[in-house]
Amino acid sequence: MEYHSSDQITDPLLVVRKNFREEDEGKDESPSSSGSGEVNADPGENSPIREVALTVPTTDDPSLPVLTFRMWFLGVLSCVLLSFLNQFFWYRTEPLSITAISAQIAVVPLGQLMAAKLPSRVFLKGSRWEFNLNPGPFNVKEHVLITIFANSGAGTVYAIHVVTAVKIFYQKHISFFVSLIVIITTQVLGFGWAGIFRRYLVEPAAMWWPSNLVQVSLFRVLHEKEERPKGGVTRTQFFLIAFVCSFAYYIFPGYLFQMLTSLSWICWIFPKSVLAQQLGSGLRGLGIGAVGLDWSTISSYLGSPLASPWFATANVAAGFFIVMYVITPLSYWLDFYDAKTFPIFSDGLFTTSGQEYNISAIIDSHFHLDTKAYEREGPLHLSTFFAMTYGVGFASLTATLMHVFLFHGREIWELSRSSFKEKKMDIHTKLMSKYRQVPEWWFWCILVANIALTIFACEYYKEQLQLPWWGVILACTIAIFFTLPIGIITAITNQSPGLNIITEYIIGYIYPGYPVANMCFKVYGYISMQQAITFLQDFKLGHYMKIPPRMMFMAQVVGTLIAALVYLGTAWWLMESIPDMCQSYSDVWTCPGDHVFYDASVIWGLIGPRKIFGDQGTYTMVNWFFLGGAVAPVMVWAATRAFPNQEWIRLINMPVLIGACGNMPPATAVNYTTWIIVGFLSGYVVFKYRPDLWQRHNYVLSGALDAGLAFMGVLLYLCLGVENIGIDWWGNDLDGCPYASCPTANNVFVDGCPVVS
Repeated sequence: MEYHSSDQITDPLLVVRKNFREEDEGKDESPSSSGSGEVNADPGENSPIREVALTVPTTDDPSLPVLTFRMWFLGVLSCVLLSFLNQFFWYRTEPLSITAISAQIAVVPLGQLMAAKLPSRVFLKGSRWEFNLNPGPFNVKEHVLITIFANSGAGTVYAIHVVTAVKIFYQKHISFFVSLIVIITTQVLGFGWAGIFRRYLVEPAAMWWPSNLVQVSLFRVLHEKEERPKGGVTRTQFFLIAFVCSFAYYIFPGYLFQMLTSLSWICWIFPKSVLAQQLGSGLRGLGIGAVGLDWSTISSYLGSPLASPWFATANVAAGFFIVMYVITPLSYWLDFYDAKTFPIFSDGLFTTSGQEYNISAIIDSHFHLDTKAYEREGPLHLSTFFAMTYGVGFASLTATLMHVFLFHGREIWELSRSSFKEKKMDIHTKLMSKYRQVPEWWFWCILVANIALTIFACEYYKEQLQLPWWGVILACTIAIFFTLPIGIITAITNQSPGLNIITEYIIGYIYPGYPVANMCFKVYGYISMQQAITFLQDFKLGHYMKIPPRMMFMAQVVGTLIAALVYLGTAWWLMESIPDMCQSYSDVWTCPGDHVFYDASVIWGLIGPRKIFGDQGTYTMVNWFFLGGAVAPVMVWAATRAFPNQEWIRLINMPVLIGACGNMPPATAVNYTTWIIVGFLSGYVVFKYRPDLWQRHNYVLSGALDAGLAFMGVLLYLCLGVENIGIDWWGNDLDGCPYASCPTANNVFVDGCPVVS
């Protein structure tokens, strides 16, 4: 299929349906083979999605060895190291996320060294488990499986928030064994949902999972030989140049000049003005004009903007602008719910007078809400923006369901029907059809075993977990119900709406006053779904790179179990050994993400939504966001019917637009403003006007920036951070906006804030 620079991305499912009609009219569905064992696509056949066609190869060599000693050794090593480092850095004031791309790059010389030095010796010869210690050159399929292991160790293990909240913030008892059960079951439960929805979210070409293209592009750079173009550089050379630049540059925002994280220049012009700093602070305000010249600022919460398709970036930009610069300022300066009594942007919990709420005073000896103490302390209040984020979370949920029903309901129905008969396949699905698939009953066995273990743990250790057996069943029902619609949104837009708010809301109403039960219900209802999305994304990566599905499954299961053990072990060690862990006065270990999780457990679990958002609470009007979210996609759908020739209307994705601010807090305004700028330059300007440059360098640049940042971040900590060696000067004041968190009501006085007359 030929593409032109003027082509625009429309709804991918519509493109796929058109492509399949063309196939029906004259294309042969059988891939051709070459004598070398490599299987190739028919000439001219490619994916109907432009970015995929420009990035993913349409060849396969089934003869390449995959389950090698090199793969197991480097895969397990990558998983352990990334799990340790990501959990270690997660508790820091500025969390550093080391992506799988770092391991993807680092293992190449190690794999090539092992291929050159290990003896070619066969073990267990003649048995079922026979293997060759060195079966030949280090190949791309081994590399992909190593990266799948690394993916298991990348990011965070969400259930550790439960352990941190109980041990550090509530200062209650939870054992290591119970913590391990919660973490393993929440991480592995998602395999069940992933297996059920593979046919919908992996095999169709329309489900293209944009972030995978970064890794696919990098695999090609690292394994394909390329001639240097005249006057230019190869993709490998470009990667090395970008990697070295990223590595060298991060010493400035990472150590020497940390203000590059958020250049809030309005605060410099008005150093004594509360209003100006509320408007201009990139970390504690609205972030007007704030820019971060730091790749970790850009990619830490929303992922790489270079991997986001432009229509999705535009939706995020529109949603961020509406919430941050229209709804929030109006709500604050019109003083809705006494907004001026509190900071404009904060994840804190406050009393009616604007002081920090004393949570320990309202907990009884049985780790339950003391109703009389709560009445004495008074109702809990939130900052304007914190309350607003819950509202957009409500709206995002109903918008997701309505959007998928209106725009993708027909395709889901057709895929369901086609699963019982011969299906139309794109080239990548055709090439994968020769491999043995993972039987669906494997996934069902994992699902049933995990649910049974979870119910046992919740009943047997009820004093620690508080969640009754019916809560487990309800959480699983929510997870399986939302996996498909949220998976579709993620696979097309690279943005994933979360279920954390609705899970908290439901259990908070049904079972109020039990914070640990609320947290456990959230991780089982939300993270099992999110894990399913992660597994499906990895399945799609294997789909693009033609990895046998059973081998993919094995790597995912083993990697997930190893990561769970290492993450918990690292977190437990840090919590037991660092005395000021997660305290606001700590220089390094302030745990911003865990603070947000803890605050949510107080709001939804300890106190309960009825006392905050219900008939007994202050923020009852926020519930109208549910209705607004359901109506918004209907308006877009009606507009597409009324104006069928206006393709731009179809690109409006309400779940992404409404849920744009779902990561805030702990994400801040500067994370969004800079991400949007870079996403515009890459996804619109370069993609439209220089598609040749975009094709060769876009995803390679993303991987190089990630890797350079990660390696320098680790080096800085090992050389300087361990000994707490820093530079105390104004350039290391992260934001330079000390008054941004001050209230503006004239009857509220907070230490460090000017007196409002």
